[in-house]
Amino acid sequence: MVGWLEFERPLVELEQRIDELRSFADSQNIDVARELKRLESKAEGLRQEIYGKLSRWQITQIARHPKRPFTLDYINHLGIDFMELHGDRRFGDDPAIVGGIGFWAGRKVVVIGHQKGRDTKENIGRNFGMAQPEGYRKSLRLMQLAERFNRPIITFVDTPGAYPGVGAEERGQAEAIARNLMEMARLPVPIIVCVIGEGGSGGALGIAVGDRVLMMQYSIYSVISPEGCASILWRDAAKASQAAEAMKVTASDLMELGVIDEIITEPIGGAHRDPERAARTLEEAIARHLTELEALPGAELVDRRLDKFMAMGQYREI
Repeated sequence: MVGWLEFERPLVELEQRIDELRSFADSQNIDVARELKRLESKAEGLRQEIYGKLSRWQITQIARHPKRPFTLDYINHLGIDFMELHGDRRFGDDPAIVGGIGFWAGRKVVVIGHQKGRDTKENIGRNFGMAQPEGYRKSLRLMQLAERFNRPIITFVDTPGAYPGVGAEERGQAEAIARNLMEMARLPVPIIVCVIGEGGSGGALGIAVGDRVLMMQYSIYSVISPEGCASILWRDAAKASQAAEAMKVTASDLMELGVIDEIITEPIGGAHRDPERAARTLEEAIARHLTELEALPGAELVDRRLDKFMAMGQYREI
């Protein structure tokens, strides 16, 4: 059951039975094709039933799955010839954000993204994907490099939020994120934003002001985590599932609200089930949007980007 979520238990147990039956049949040279076909058909029906009616909290759990592809995984699966660059030239390097230059599909690109770890040691090293000010300043340095050499920017968003520690605040966390928002809004190069896991608060927005915002089917995007919202509203983080429903954090919610531009379909069960297939789907979408954006002059890109974000939300004058 390692790596599986509680609501997936019936499916996992059935898949284990199928694997055990297949292994036993192979070792004993027994023909169980008919029984295997019946069980596999039952498993497929169960997959459709489970993943066809996921709650927002269950989608949140999939978005946080420890086996889910991270930024460096997508860089690898997309075949980007990538050279990572380090440091913000002010304080240091932040391993919670990776970024650099690369060649992809005949294009010279700049790639930036949050990076989590696979195990406890790596997660501590990556600060669980929670960037500090130097991470956002590193990102800005790379974006300005993209502007100087007229390279499109691709960002991968996957963070619970910016790191809220005392040191981060002392070094200007809020200012660093705010500066990125302002600078990204006026960069005259195409910017594609891909929400691949968690899109949490300002930590996500610091690299998420783009011409096109794409969101993986089982990812989430919100101003605060469900646990944080529950702690504020009900003084009880255990009510996170209730908060997730109220906040409307899923891709379909945000598409309906006009916050994102496209939902990228994932393999049933999540991108971690078939990372290469998920990457191919994302690759097609990035290439399609970049082709459209590269045909536009820089000034028009900036105008459209500003109009896009200024049109979000509703307000009423009293």
